[in-house]
Amino acid sequence: MRRLIHLATALVCLPLLYFAAAGLGAFLPGTQADLPPGTAVTIGLVRGPIHYDLLLPLTPALRAHYHFAESAGVPVSNPNAEWLLVGWGALGFYTTVGSYADLNAGSVWRGITGDDAVMHIDVTGPIRDVAGILRLPLSEPQYAALLARIDASFQRDQTNSAIALPGAGLGAHDGFFAAKGHFNLFHTCNVWIGETLRGAGVPFGMWTPTPQSVELALTWHQRA
Repeated sequence: MRRLIHLATALVCLPLLYFAAAGLGAFLPGTQADLPPGTAVTIGLVRGPIHYDLLLPLTPALRAHYHFAESAGVPVSNPNAEWLLVGWGALGFYTTVGSYADLNAGSVWRGITGDDAVMHIDVTGPIRDVAGILRLPLSEPQYAALLARIDASFQRDQTNSAIALPGAGLGAHDGFFAAKGHFNLFHTCNVWIGETLRGAGVPFGMWTPTPQSVELALTWHQRA
């Protein structure tokens, strides 16, 4: 009975400790690239059920750069598409979970213990009237560094092409690609967001594994 009590206590305390550490990690400043701030380009961060994705303005140059995603069914060249959505996450979890209703024991377990990583690409129309999107201004050097960090997250074949994952997709026109890195409970999609933004010279928390910690880090460090 005592062991059962200890086990039950641990099951309750460990998630609390995890979320408390995530909050602390959001407030503590992480090491960032030394790049000048500015307002040349505004990007967005859009929250999904359990993570944040990046929103990049679909300029002609960005359409051309991500034209490879057309072969995976992502309509990057569609004139009605104004923003490119990019994210990083777990293969088993990210490619099947569109909402909490899609959660299953296998995907949760792989997400906790470790899984291969994937890149997610999608497009969207205007976002000016969409609530809940966090906007972040960047200088041109910051934005160039951000794009380079995103590019570096893709796995590539011998021809230096991104590797599409056939049949993977949450919506009608998104696509998934093999990514570098390994997903686990301590290196989540939200941690990738923090690493990518700090690599672009954006002040951000040192460890942000949850969407709540991403929001805290943005609010705290952009205000500082």
